[in-house]
Amino acid sequence: MRNFIVHLLLIWLSLLYADAVYAGQIRPFAKVHPIELNQVRWTGGFWFDRFELCRTQMVPAMQQLMKGTNYSQFYRNFEIAAGLEIGRAHGASFNDGDFYKFIEGATATLAATNNGQLSARLDEIIAVMAKAQQTNGYLDTWVQLRQRETNSSVAPFRSPVNWEVYNLGQMFTAASLHYRITGKTNFLNIARKAADYMNEVFKLPTPELAAHDMCPSHYMGLLDLYHVTGDTRYLELVKKLFTLRNLVREGTPDNQDHIPFAKQVEAEGHAVRANYLYAGATDLFLETGDTNLWGPLIRLWTNVVTEKMYITGGCGALYDGAAPDGTRDQKTINRVHQSYGRNYQLPNITAHNETCANIGNALWNWRMFLATGEARFMDVVELEFYNAVLAGVALDGTNYFYTNPLRVVDPLPLSLRWSRTRVPFVISFCCPPNVVRTIAESAAYAYAASGNSIWVNLYGSNLLETKLRDGEKIKLKQETEYPWNGRVRIKIIDGGRNAFSLRLRIPGWTSNATIRVNYEAVTSVESNANFTLTPGLYCELHRLWKSGDIVDLDLPMPVRLMEANPLIEEDLNQVAVQRGPMIYCVESPDLLSGVRISDLIIPGHIQLGARFDRTLLHGVTVLEGKAFVRKPINWSGQLYQELQTDRFGEVAVRFIPYALWQNRGPSEMSVWLPLQYTN
Repeated sequence: MRNFIVHLLLIWLSLLYADAVYAGQIRPFAKVHPIELNQVRWTGGFWFDRFELCRTQMVPAMQQLMKGTNYSQFYRNFEIAAGLEIGRAHGASFNDGDFYKFIEGATATLAATNNGQLSARLDEIIAVMAKAQQTNGYLDTWVQLRQRETNSSVAPFRSPVNWEVYNLGQMFTAASLHYRITGKTNFLNIARKAADYMNEVFKLPTPELAAHDMCPSHYMGLLDLYHVTGDTRYLELVKKLFTLRNLVREGTPDNQDHIPFAKQVEAEGHAVRANYLYAGATDLFLETGDTNLWGPLIRLWTNVVTEKMYITGGCGALYDGAAPDGTRDQKTINRVHQSYGRNYQLPNITAHNETCANIGNALWNWRMFLATGEARFMDVVELEFYNAVLAGVALDGTNYFYTNPLRVVDPLPLSLRWSRTRVPFVISFCCPPNVVRTIAESAAYAYAASGNSIWVNLYGSNLLETKLRDGEKIKLKQETEYPWNGRVRIKIIDGGRNAFSLRLRIPGWTSNATIRVNYEAVTSVESNANFTLTPGLYCELHRLWKSGDIVDLDLPMPVRLMEANPLIEEDLNQVAVQRGPMIYCVESPDLLSGVRISDLIIPGHIQLGARFDRTLLHGVTVLEGKAFVRKPINWSGQLYQELQTDRFGEVAVRFIPYALWQNRGPSEMSVWLPLQYTN
């Protein structure tokens, strides 16, 4: 009895400590700290509309899909494992992890809505999970049910392709968020039991155990558990698991375990696995400050952003390939899939760009920002959110892309595995619930804090209520039509009693930004602040703020024609269009009958006017102008023809945001278009 009471006391103290720590999400080597999701919410405009779509369409539709057996089995596998239903395991071995992502997304909506019905439904699901969990803490329905079917070849942590570690990582993150939002420990208790079991399994490192380190969501997940419990065993386990990677025998670039992490200089292999690894390594750096992690992270980030990332933020160019595929040493060639390619290898029609990889890149860059406070990392997060991530879901909230090409033609020149039309289900159902949780949690990225500073990272109409380190309550209201225009107003509702700083991100895509405070222009340093309006930096306004103070930030959004590094052969002498944070494309429904995407040529002097169309695609700013058009050519049976220069005309052209393409039925589309240079 005494031991039982002591155990309960330790749990209570642990959770009490978690409240104290996680209120500021203190990470010893972070320069900036996240703000809790329940302290900020979208109130109108672009991101409010996306959040409402997530809350009212995406979450209910996915709940319906995942509880049934029409496509695959997610929740039903837990019911069978709990003894509440009769049946066999069905679906991919990573279905548990994808179900946890959905639970996380549904939970995140509670931060803004406090939906009692949804909260009760989550409690019912969690109760079934608890019944399915074994007494030793192990929980993986794919393995458990196949064991029950007397399949002797299936056992806990026997095979890496059972994806147990990936599944558990997603569980840990979902359970941690559920505790933070609801204050309930029902899901957290399941996660802690599973983490404790995992800690026992990996107590004695072996090469066989090291091979389980695939698609490593568990680094982030275990550190999430550490943050909400204060249990240092989870931090120590992450350290051990990361070191364990060095024991892998015959590792491959596809899983980023062919050389020690400290020696990696180039992003290789499966892009989702890579980006989760990099995000987890950054999380670990935030706890330890280990320079053996930071050096590779900077090298890898530079490689991705300057040599391997699409203009949309897309990651993982290749469906299939070899790494390295042109080496003289044939023994070093390894097959890769869904992979980063060579430097500058960025095809458009066959671009893979899995939505999960794009989300993984945002997760990674968010953590790099926390480590440094540098705007260049938030610039990538913004790029991902407005382009490569949102492209993954249709405006109806029920259909999804798995891959995200930058050019689609009809007919395609080859047969590809994944649809160019958004669909409600794909057999690898990792991306849809990932999009759900990302949109549901998008408000958490809008702000951050450090000392006596509030960092304004993403612009959108929202309400922030938080506390600074000195305990002062801060309440801000942001009003804007961003990203359709760059005018942002921040109202101070409660500024507390002490001076603090507002640090406003000046995006790298803008120029000539201006700031006014209480309608007066600010052009110089005030109160020892780091005042700058340089694109790609944060502008600091430090003062004693009063209730009613207003900050007006104007970020000009000129239409910009973008060209690619000439080493990207597919984009040579072509141009893409960007306005604000959004990349634009041309889609066939906006072309005159008989005009193909391939017929368009963009003049270098093109004047594109921005116009908000409330009737198109739920309301969108389109870019309109005049382009050249070639008369159609018959290429049937021909690979080359003599150039004909007398077949050019002029045609009206309309660009729409890339993220919104393919919402009007099957279509052709292209981000990159041929350019005609002019003097």
